[in-house]
Amino acid sequence: MPKRGKKVAAEDGEEPKSEPETKKSKGAAKKNGKEAAGEGPVMYEDPPDQKTSPSGKSATLKICSWNVDGLRAWIKKKGLDWVKKKHQISLLVSSSDKEGYSGVGLPSRQCPLKVSYGIGEEEHDQEGRVTVAEFDSFVLVTAYVPNAGRGLVRLKYSQRWDGAFRKFLKDLASRKPLVLCRDLNVAHEEIDLRNPKGNKKNAGFTPQERQGLGELLQDVPLTDSFQHLYSNTAYAYTFWTYMMNAPSKNVGWRLDYFLLSHSLLPALCDSKIRSKALGSDHCPITLYLAM
Repeated sequence: MPKRGKKVAAEDGEEPKSEPETKKSKGAAKKNGKEAAGEGPVMYEDPPDQKTSPSGKSATLKICSWNVDGLRAWIKKKGLDWVKKKHQISLLVSSSDKEGYSGVGLPSRQCPLKVSYGIGEEEHDQEGRVTVAEFDSFVLVTAYVPNAGRGLVRLKYSQRWDGAFRKFLKDLASRKPLVLCRDLNVAHEEIDLRNPKGNKKNAGFTPQERQGLGELLQDVPLTDSFQHLYSNTAYAYTFWTYMMNAPSKNVGWRLDYFLLSHSLLPALCDSKIRSKALGSDHCPITLYLAM
């Protein structure tokens, strides 16, 4: 997560965390033309789903990723109702060895060929951050990447994680194409957060974290599916702090991704941000592939 200033109680296997910094630079504090004209904040409108690949093949695979934050709170806020409406699922869960930390779940209609947890290094496998599911034609990795923390106290650890995770993914990608998803806890480019100038020293947008994601994209290699399809689309975020009415103002960050092996790009139909789905400080994202 980006730098936080207000502590939030951990709940149901989520990492203890604080709310992100919403500091604005002088430039970022100026309202854009639409807001200055009195038309209100600029909100992202998710376009209609595209369910065919560039070659015209129909989508056969749909993957949804959602950082639900606290599980019980998410259920109370009707997040589960959205999932039930969209999907009929079974559930695989990677839990943390430490109470109040992380944990990722993998709902799936189709039974994977193989499921594993963690990246094979003890230092990084105590917090339940990674689940790997192998299918016939690809490997799905769902990961909750550690954040640098308030005051960047975990920045050095997050850099060690980046190197170990990148090595782990390269090994997987040498065998089958990869789909990597969930909360990667970094906004890669300035377009990926509302106030880039005011957050360059904050967790989630430090040069080190951005470089780490860039090296992962280059070395594995992987492609950011949303950026690939919607490279010039602004105000498209997946996380909003609850502070300062950030959701209603669309002061957010794009922290959640679908990253794909290059060999899967011909199968890419769409990469969606479901910004109107309620239940968490993150929104769901959806991927369509024609496999």
